[in-house]
Amino acid sequence: MSDRHRLLVRGRTFAAVGAGGDISGVGAVRGTAAGPDGLFVRDARHLSRWQLTVEGAVPEVLAPVETSAAAAADAARCVLVPRGGRQEPPAYTLFREQAVADGVFTEALRVRSNRPVPTRVGLALTVDADFTDQFELRADHRTYTKPGVVRSRLPLEGGEGVEFTYRRGEWCSRTTVTAEPAPDGIEETGTGARRLVWTLELDAHGSAEVALRAAAYPHGVPGPRAPGSPEQAVRQLHEIQAEYASGVALPATWPDLAAACARGLADLAVLQVPAKGPDGEELRVPGAGVPWFLTLLGRDALLTSLFALPYLPRLAAATLPALAATQATEAVDGRVAQPGKIVHEVRHGELAHFGQVPFGRYYGSVDATPLFLVLLGAYTEQTGDRATAHRLQAHARAAVGWMLDHGGLTSRGYLVYRADQGGLANQNWKDSPGAICSADGERATGPVMAAGAQGYAYDALRRTAWLARTVWDDAVYADLLAQTAADLRDRFQRDFWMPKRGFPALALDGEGHRLDALASDAGHLLWSGLLDKEYGEAVGRRLLERDFFSGWGVRTLAAGQPAFHPLSYHRGSVWPHDNALIALGLARYGLHDEARAVARGLVDAATTGGGRLPEVLAGYDKGAYPVPVPYPHSCVLESRSAAAPLALLTAVGGA
Repeated sequence: MSDRHRLLVRGRTFAAVGAGGDISGVGAVRGTAAGPDGLFVRDARHLSRWQLTVEGAVPEVLAPVETSAAAAADAARCVLVPRGGRQEPPAYTLFREQAVADGVFTEALRVRSNRPVPTRVGLALTVDADFTDQFELRADHRTYTKPGVVRSRLPLEGGEGVEFTYRRGEWCSRTTVTAEPAPDGIEETGTGARRLVWTLELDAHGSAEVALRAAAYPHGVPGPRAPGSPEQAVRQLHEIQAEYASGVALPATWPDLAAACARGLADLAVLQVPAKGPDGEELRVPGAGVPWFLTLLGRDALLTSLFALPYLPRLAAATLPALAATQATEAVDGRVAQPGKIVHEVRHGELAHFGQVPFGRYYGSVDATPLFLVLLGAYTEQTGDRATAHRLQAHARAAVGWMLDHGGLTSRGYLVYRADQGGLANQNWKDSPGAICSADGERATGPVMAAGAQGYAYDALRRTAWLARTVWDDAVYADLLAQTAADLRDRFQRDFWMPKRGFPALALDGEGHRLDALASDAGHLLWSGLLDKEYGEAVGRRLLERDFFSGWGVRTLAAGQPAFHPLSYHRGSVWPHDNALIALGLARYGLHDEARAVARGLVDAATTGGGRLPEVLAGYDKGAYPVPVPYPHSCVLESRSAAAPLALLTAVGGA
């Protein structure tokens, strides 16, 4: 998402509007950071046009909607005037205020006369809903066949607006657009869009207001409960944000870190999406990010919950049962599902429903399953809530079973994944093509054993052994898991450590050969405690050398290697959540100066963005440009990045 759009986010819903408050219906633009605009609910665009004209022309923007990445996610406001020359000042001024609630986009449009005599204003709003699936709007321009689609655009009874309906077989989605006062007329445009028109009569220096609302009715979901105005929607949002921030003690001695934590808490509040637990109970869990991933992603929700655990244990309390409810119970090849495996991605759109993309429930993640166990153990230890550990015991044992069986720990000694032809080639956190490579850039082939995932597995085994011993009263199982963890640690340091480079390999390939790229994943091994003290300290100090540390954070791949590129998604960029794990790992190994250096870099980066950390930054040195260079396709709001300042607070306190 680029600075061309302002994002408004609330739960499963987000809107992207332009500087004048309009929605034009564009998709992502290949080769740019421009994402789609519109109103999106549950993976579909429910509003693709929302364009205001006065007297048949697009008004001029006097005060634009703030579209920077630092803008809050609550409301969009702008000031417009009719087009004209310098000789005659504008006869009236238009004030637009827009906000979203769950499933709803609402606008208050005020028109104020600037004249001492009565004024007539011709106003029109062109609206449309194309119901395009988000996968169709990506810049790869893939096309999907949609047989039997039927669309309708009908005026509502009473004339207060129009209803757009999209049907394909059993699939049915709707959007209603309503106005108060009702439009004087609803016109066809020849393109499928509809134009709502008003003639407003303004008294001398008088004003009029039009209240507008677009409500989305996605397939299979009850209708939204709409706020009466943008002001009400913003007030509701601020109440939720205040609830998330309450009780979190922020560091008075480091105001910039405190500001980043506060901004992160506010963003986490808006990113909570609906989910269900094992008994069908309604839950709210961290959605991964906007614009492309406002849904449950297993790895992202787990790491977000881990970062926030000391401050917001409610996230973990919801994430754990939500992921237990979607845990695989059988093998499904097209979805990379195997018994006991934790889901990677859950989608609700049309293409997922009809199986045209595999992501309805997709299990292409090697690390979500061990992270589920890590979070369950950490949550139980942090909160003392043993009831959740008892309730999810069968799910936890199934997850351990997956690691030992299908995951590869028993047969290969490590967690292993293979490229999924219809889905993800890489299935660790660095899941872009080519992310797992050797120093010269050669990609991994065949089965892959990624280093970071082995650290998660080690931690998962140890924490589950603790649960078995202290909560489930199963000492035999506890001893088995503890021994498996110890064996994994010994094996890893033998097979992954590169003595000449003093650093662990990024991964092993199917033949057991080391992929020798120097990568930030080594810092995750510190967080997991997989390395012994000598190796851990060496790795921690190495990550702060100049080829790794940009000044803003640790790069995903050290500079100077042929594989490095500062604008690569996973081969040279700087990820806040990656650095948060590294900071926690450095603190674990007693490298407190190094942990503070990482924290300072990230906090400095957040300060340049109004306290917000994006999903990912470019990997240029801090001295190359006064602010972090953005990665062109980054999610602006991302739950792991929102929670990262809380992890830094845990790692370094208010130092």
